[in-house]
Amino acid sequence: MARYTGPVCRRCRREGQKLFLKGSKCYTEKCPVERRQYPPGQHGPASVRRRKQSDYAVQLREKQKVKRIYGLQEKQFRNIFTYAANRPGVTGENLIVALESRLDNVVFRMGFAANRRQARQLVRHRHVAVNGQTVNVPSFRVSAGDEVALRPKSRNLEAVEVSLGARSRPPLLDWLALDEEKRVGRVTRVPTRGDIPLAAQEQLIVELYSK
Repeated sequence: MARYTGPVCRRCRREGQKLFLKGSKCYTEKCPVERRQYPPGQHGPASVRRRKQSDYAVQLREKQKVKRIYGLQEKQFRNIFTYAANRPGVTGENLIVALESRLDNVVFRMGFAANRRQARQLVRHRHVAVNGQTVNVPSFRVSAGDEVALRPKSRNLEAVEVSLGARSRPPLLDWLALDEEKRVGRVTRVPTRGDIPLAAQEQLIVELYSK
């Protein structure tokens, strides 16, 4: 699978806002997007003066932004959208809840990792267990009542210690519970859109995929 290996701040500049791809570092370091408020590349400054974006361009940028925040490829993102569209309720809200319910995201939200990319690595390297069973699939969908914990040999990893000890660490969300000392967390309930601190207009994504 193709994956992006370049500087993550370049992606923030392309979307014109902080995507917090570095995790807690984004709260303490001055991001390049604040110093250079235009897209990367030789035509970046000129693009600021371009004419108003079309509706399609606005929808595409919103989709790209959310996709990059969660670190997904297009096929993965499209599959999650299809899953959300086939569920009862509002498709846009279903999409965001489905993204939040991924195991790598839950590991990140609990503070075991500084960012989603690091959380994905913890899962792939078999450091995480769900309900006592090791899971190495980042896209695993957790449910209400599931226990997410670091395996005994992984509880004192340096990356985990640094992430949990970071002063700028984001607060724990209401739908999660955490025993920091034991490195065990629990999904107390299914989150709603209001529980998820994501600055995104998911309706634009629905409109884009509905064309």
